Amino acid sequence: MSTIAKPTVKTYQNYINGQWVASSSGETFPVFDPSTEETIAHVASATAADVDKAVKAARAAFDSGPWAQTTAQDRGRILFKIADKIRQNTAMLAELETRNCGKPIVEAEYDLADVATCFEYYGGLANKVTGHVNPVPANALSFTLREPVGVAAQIIPWNFPLLMAAWKLAPAIAAGCTCVLKPAEQTPLTAMELANWFAEAGLPPGVVNVVNGLGEVTGAALVAHPGVDKVAFTGSAAVGKIIVKSAADTLKRVTLELGGKSPNVFFADADWEAAVDGALFGVFINQGEVCSAGSRVLVEKKIYTKFVEAMTEKAKRIKLGPPLDRDTKMGPLVSKEQYDRVTSYLEIGKKEAKTAIGGGRAKAFGKGYYVEPTIFYDVQNSARIAREEIFGPVASVIPFENEAEAIRISNDTPYGLAAAVWTRDIYKAFRVVKSIRAGIVWVNHMQPTYVEAPWGGYKQSGFGRELGPWGLEEYLETKQVFVNLDEAPIGWY
Repeated sequence: MSTIAKPTVKTYQNYINGQWVASSSGETFPVFDPSTEETIAHVASATAADVDKAVKAARAAFDSGPWAQTTAQDRGRILFKIADKIRQNTAMLAELETRNCGKPIVEAEYDLADVATCFEYYGGLANKVTGHVNPVPANALSFTLREPVGVAAQIIPWNFPLLMAAWKLAPAIAAGCTCVLKPAEQTPLTAMELANWFAEAGLPPGVVNVVNGLGEVTGAALVAHPGVDKVAFTGSAAVGKIIVKSAADTLKRVTLELGGKSPNVFFADADWEAAVDGALFGVFINQGEVCSAGSRVLVEKKIYTKFVEAMTEKAKRIKLGPPLDRDTKMGPLVSKEQYDRVTSYLEIGKKEAKTAIGGGRAKAFGKGYYVEPTIFYDVQNSARIAREEIFGPVASVIPFENEAEAIRISNDTPYGLAAAVWTRDIYKAFRVVKSIRAGIVWVNHMQPTYVEAPWGGYKQSGFGRELGPWGLEEYLETKQVFVNLDEAPIGWY
């Protein structure tokens, strides 16, 4: 268990134009520890007027502030300084993230290492943005410039709070954009702590602003604002569709990462122990609150019964507990709202399939939003628990007869974020990889994510890519420049 004292309940203001400011309405909202259901902070709730101030600050910083003259090398150095601050404060940030969202402290520490790595990666990439010379059939020089897209509105989810902020802020800063970041109202605290170091790292006022509030108020005002050039959103498909419709009024560029119902496919020739572990890890890591969770576990019929039994036995050993306990493997869900959503699906699942383990609240805890790791089996792919994103520790195990059926079931979903294939047959693995319609496909693993490689989905899992050079591209415009080298008149008359 952590030895750090229980923190004092703190009030956070919004960060606009380099200053901490209260909401224009004076209103705040509470932030909870989902393991105790206690209030751990209060955060200023930004109104539409506050959003307008933040966007105007970002607009001024982009159009006429010193940021417009900052070199790529300078932007890279700033990103490295932010990474240094994160590494210096990892213990504090990890503890705060665990208290705020309920994830086990060991997972939070891994996340914080990835946060720092993300800022470092884009710090190194900042001065490697290049254009092209175009061979045109004229006595002229034609070339392209890569320029920042402008003001970016960035709306992040609650399951990986600071990591999702890094995925958006780091490439935007590297590209030379300015930003208005809106954390999830459930988990804003680590993003607010990050803002403490922006000025120290060298970011001029207005380059990054952080506003908090409900999605339907603060988020909606941000997406609709005419001063915003681009929206980057990670969250549910339902909200993503609303954002696209709103952004269409001003033809903003939009990138969306909208979750999924990812197939985790196990063939009979897979490495047995690795496969069983991969099935459990794929759906129960971070309490199942993972957009790419392998929540549809597809198992070849030759090993189906044995596989379900093995999953069940290992699931019994998953330690639920206080997330600050270093032995804990699963903490509470993030909020009462999410707890109610997941438990409602547990009742649906009991009617649609058979229950191998779990199916309700973890009874050992009097407080906190704890749910048992749950495995449903003999699930039909048409069932709601197989088609709808639950975002909790709920696995739906589905049998398949052969490779063709595994591919058909995998693709029979409105989503297409991720998938995994487990087999020793490399030819089979690549056939399935090529056939599955998803943005990320792992072979003999589940959930590895690296900043160097692209992240994003097909179909209703969204569009656009984050991470790697692809993530930087989303914050750049391409400008063609034509220089006439012919002194002769155009000859139009």
